[in-house]
Amino acid sequence: MKKISVIGAGNVGASTVQRLAESKFGDIVMLDVVPGLPQGKALDLMQAAPLIGYDVNIKGTNNYADIEGSDIVIITAGIARKPGMTRDDLLSINAKITKEVCGNIRQYAPKSIVVTVTNPLDIITYAVYKYTEFGKKRVFGMSGLLDSTRFASFVAQEVGCSVKDINAMVLGGHGDSMVPLPQYTTVSGVPISEFLPHETIDRLVTRTINAGAEIVSLLKEGSAFYAPSAAIVAMVDAIVNDSGRVLPASVYLEGEYGFNDLCLGVPAKLGKNGIEKVIEINLTQEQMAALSSSEKAVRSGIEKLDMGIHEKAFLV
Repeated sequence: MKKISVIGAGNVGASTVQRLAESKFGDIVMLDVVPGLPQGKALDLMQAAPLIGYDVNIKGTNNYADIEGSDIVIITAGIARKPGMTRDDLLSINAKITKEVCGNIRQYAPKSIVVTVTNPLDIITYAVYKYTEFGKKRVFGMSGLLDSTRFASFVAQEVGCSVKDINAMVLGGHGDSMVPLPQYTTVSGVPISEFLPHETIDRLVTRTINAGAEIVSLLKEGSAFYAPSAAIVAMVDAIVNDSGRVLPASVYLEGEYGFNDLCLGVPAKLGKNGIEKVIEINLTQEQMAALSSSEKAVRSGIEKLDMGIHEKAFLV
């Protein structure tokens, strides 16, 4: 059995822990800086175990030493964007949190595979890649998979078919610049253009891009966590079971799609070692232009990071 640690016990983190426990992958550590929060949620989840039937241990803690020996670490720690807060404000705060988290991962779980969830996701994934120095195989972000499952759900509703029949693909940054790909989105292998008119597909693409904001506007406070946690666990499943699934993820690029030194959402093959291969697919000129715009948006955020990469004090 694996040891999996989830950093952050908010809605996304706690939902992820629940799904992980129910998937029976291994023992789980849920860590948060708020005293009592991870302990209380872990206790609640353990009391559900006899009913659901998962024989795994869930430990809530405020002590990073408890993640020691983790095979997989999932980073959900950070704040959500609040009214009046700019994206730069969010980046500044979450980058500082991420720096501390990564120092502790390096100390206590140096052989782990790290999955990032904290927003702004592609930029934070890049920061984790740089801070941990674990390499591109062992650091990647949950982004395109979430966007793709949102696209798939909208297509299924519009076509009126089972969600099991939909395969969707979304590339690019996890934000307004994402690039849904209708020609790689199918119903049992049949392109959605055979089922839906161009105008409808365009509407679903736009809704996918704004899907996270749509949920935020409906909730009034907070953001999505059911679908994000499901996407995280799908990635963990591919790692634990070494399934070789091809899933869109935010990965460090070294020339793929013509981009270098940033993390961006592209299809990747996942297995026991993390990212086994980055998949390059054919794009239309229009889609490549959109992906280039997404790359520029992510790179702009990366340039605003106060990395301090060579400052090793954060490891102490």
